[in-house]
Amino acid sequence: MPETTNYHMNSEDFRKQGHAMIDWIAAYMDNVESYPVMSRVEPGEIRSMLPKSPPLKSESMEAMMRDVDEFIMPGITHWQSPNFFGFFPANNSGPSILGDLLSSGLCVQGMLWATSPACTELETHILDWLVYMLDLPESFKSSTDGGGVIQDTASSATLCALLAARERATNFVANESGFDQTLIAYCSNQAHSSVEKAIKIAGLGKSNLRLIDVDDSFAMKPSDLAKAIDKDKVAGLVPCFVCATVGTTSSNGLDPLRPIGEICKSNNIFLHVDAAMSGTAALCPEFRYIHDGLELADSYCFNPHKWMFTNFDCDCFFVANRAELIKTLSILPEYLKNKATESGAVFDYRDWQIPLGRRFRALKLWFVIRHYGIEGLQHHIREHVKIAQDFASWVKADDRFELVVDPPLNLVCFRLTTGDDATQQLLDDLNDSGKIFLTHTKLNDKLTLRFAIGQTKTARIHVEHAWQLIQQTIEG
Repeated sequence: MPETTNYHMNSEDFRKQGHAMIDWIAAYMDNVESYPVMSRVEPGEIRSMLPKSPPLKSESMEAMMRDVDEFIMPGITHWQSPNFFGFFPANNSGPSILGDLLSSGLCVQGMLWATSPACTELETHILDWLVYMLDLPESFKSSTDGGGVIQDTASSATLCALLAARERATNFVANESGFDQTLIAYCSNQAHSSVEKAIKIAGLGKSNLRLIDVDDSFAMKPSDLAKAIDKDKVAGLVPCFVCATVGTTSSNGLDPLRPIGEICKSNNIFLHVDAAMSGTAALCPEFRYIHDGLELADSYCFNPHKWMFTNFDCDCFFVANRAELIKTLSILPEYLKNKATESGAVFDYRDWQIPLGRRFRALKLWFVIRHYGIEGLQHHIREHVKIAQDFASWVKADDRFELVVDPPLNLVCFRLTTGDDATQQLLDDLNDSGKIFLTHTKLNDKLTLRFAIGQTKTARIHVEHAWQLIQQTIEG
């Protein structure tokens, strides 16, 4: 018999290279602060350094990692740097990485309970833990008519909620024969762009999304919401969905859930609450005011991959009536039928999301919760909020700056009093320095700098140094 060539990596090499990879990641975590925070490459520069053709012969892992250092690292913006203050936290931690590694090693396809019972049951259990940890409404627990599931992002959670709202409003015929009613959705003019994208995907159409005005804290005005709903109903339209935001992207604005929820209940409108970053703050009892009225919501989501030391992707999505969601998304071809599903005694999370396939994300979340414990998670959240409040006080005390809105949690929005051009120049100079990274938005039509505190290793000293750098940059 001719000898068969085997190109697979054997277990001995896997152990060797795995140990080396862990060492590389550990060294990166130790030294991430030494890199320029924002990548300095030009468009196309990375591709220009890569071979034009793929390799014909097998290459060594050592060669691959040399190329990572030479070609890839210059093109990395270091989200895990303690000096990354842009966009939102996208933090990480050792236990999360290890949990993700274990998930990759097991390589479970968790579409059905039957395809790996532990994948489903651990997820259900962890989501019930989070109901307790964040003091969410009991209606979101799996022991009730509701329950939780891990989505990839809050964008997917919003789309799933909107689809369930669409089906409820059309008595579940939209999936079968389309809908001829004009369905209307509502959110504040500060809500995330994912709401508009979901409206388009779900077939409602952008023109049927109403953007509701906000108050001085950039939170939705319930009175304006009620007026918009009444106007649409008089016009013969069908209000079906409201998305309230707990912590808007631009300013961390907190929509008032209780009055919004009461309006939705009285009009039989599906209420989804998006708390992507800020929901994590509810781990601490003193910040749970952000969820006041959440029991009136039909669904809710927050992202542990933003501020709970769990690497991307991991969004926790809860519903008060899982039957609505499952009926909206369930399709059961012959090849997916099995005794466990037919028994009705299990969750098949494929019916709670857009794609069929799903990864074992619950492992990394389980590892994070067990490593930190509730007390450890609370400690770091409190530290970040305290540092952010101190930074805001420094801004207030400097008459060269304007604090655009009082920060409720860990995002500080500020600008130079000398105007947009000066503020833009400051932003460019800071980011070009490589020492820190900020991003911007527009609030009240004025260019505003966003200073988000929430990366895993960001401590007071990093924020103090950032403030010193900001002052030095202004002074030239």
